[in-house]
Amino acid sequence: MPNVAVIILNWNGRDLLAKFLPSLIEHTSIPNCRLVVADNNSGDESVMFVKESFPEIEVLEFDRNYGFAEGYNKAVEIIKDEYVVLLNSDVEVCENWLQPLIQVFAKEENVGAVMPKILDFKRKEYFEYAGAAGGFIDKYGFAFCRGRVFDFLEKDEGQYDKLSKVFWVSGACFVTKRAYYLENGGLDGRFFAHMEEIDLCWRMKNRGLNLFCEPASKVFHVGGASLSASNPKKTFLNFRNNLYLLYKNLPKQGFYSIFFLRLILDGIAGAKFLLSCKTDDFFAVLDAHVGFYSNIGKMKKSREENLENAINQIHPEIFNGSIVKEYFLGKTTIFSKLNFRVKNE
Repeated sequence: MPNVAVIILNWNGRDLLAKFLPSLIEHTSIPNCRLVVADNNSGDESVMFVKESFPEIEVLEFDRNYGFAEGYNKAVEIIKDEYVVLLNSDVEVCENWLQPLIQVFAKEENVGAVMPKILDFKRKEYFEYAGAAGGFIDKYGFAFCRGRVFDFLEKDEGQYDKLSKVFWVSGACFVTKRAYYLENGGLDGRFFAHMEEIDLCWRMKNRGLNLFCEPASKVFHVGGASLSASNPKKTFLNFRNNLYLLYKNLPKQGFYSIFFLRLILDGIAGAKFLLSCKTDDFFAVLDAHVGFYSNIGKMKKSREENLENAINQIHPEIFNGSIVKEYFLGKTTIFSKLNFRVKNE
């Protein structure tokens, strides 16, 4: 077994650590593996609690809250193990959860990252929003998963129990080689939180790496531990970061038409929020666009670098259509009913 570091990023999450670290310790008893809590300058008693209650777990203490992206970047820079696992603090792991993920790197070619099947901690027979059985996007940048299309969550009945290539792996739990993580620039700190893992995965895909979901491993995710779905800040981050995602990674061909249509779709979403009396979310969409336009100059260099380093920008894991249209007009809520198959499905 190669050297592996499982990194749990924490910010004021003492209760989550108390709840989920015991099962992590119990089910991660494999050779050459260490557990690390990277703390984003928590104001609660997280650090002291881990040191006193779980002395076998290492603690990295940061001087401030770096957010999800930069917090993990700092941790990966410090940690020198061959493989790193990014694991949310609100995830319950199961027996033999880690080894199947590591084994994919030996079984498949050019593996960039691997995620487990992610189920809902509160409804354990259902997939969980943040990753389900592997992530995809449509041509306009809207994310969906095997097992989750927008807010519709499928019941896990073994329908996605085959190792499969995906477009993105969930930030809730994935393993990658430390070298790949660093070579591809890690998570973009400008995202702060939400969709930064999709951005990293898109870069990996463009540079010839494959991403997988290995359902032989499963975990249970609480979700919404940092920001609830109803929080306008989450709306802001989702809309702004999705624009970041597209601007940084879309190929030159079709860039302007796709981006223009995406802006129209965002306008429709904003109008829907307003008509539903969700004024905070409406203004969050407006603020997201202001935030994007004000930072587009800083993003230009990243886009140029991504295009320059891209080996392949045509990916079968990108749905060549609109998941918005399929879901809201076509009433398609099940991934397998989409007219869409990745090569190994």
